[in-house]
Amino acid sequence: MRKPNDMTLKDAITKMLSVYRLRGKFDETGVVAMWPEIMGTAIGNRTTQIYIAHKKLFVRIESSVIKNELLMVRTGIIQKLNERAGSEVINEIIFL
Repeated sequence: MRKPNDMTLKDAITKMLSVYRLRGKFDETGVVAMWPEIMGTAIGNRTTQIYIAHKKLFVRIESSVIKNELLMVRTGIIQKLNERAGSEVINEIIFL
């Protein structure tokens, strides 16, 4: 039997993230974790380092050919990542 002040686990976690101001870091971690899933195994295997700082996604890619291909579709990648995150997590991608 539910009491009037009970809430679902999802609501409790969402409230906790907003109270402790962790929503931004939580979303950034999600984007980093879903990079290989969104980009595929070929690019995911050639990515050696990925991190976010000041709404910029930094990605180190071993292959210069893949790096040039990704530079061409940079805006599409940003849109895909932000759609999956559910908010605007990144504004720019920098390939290292």
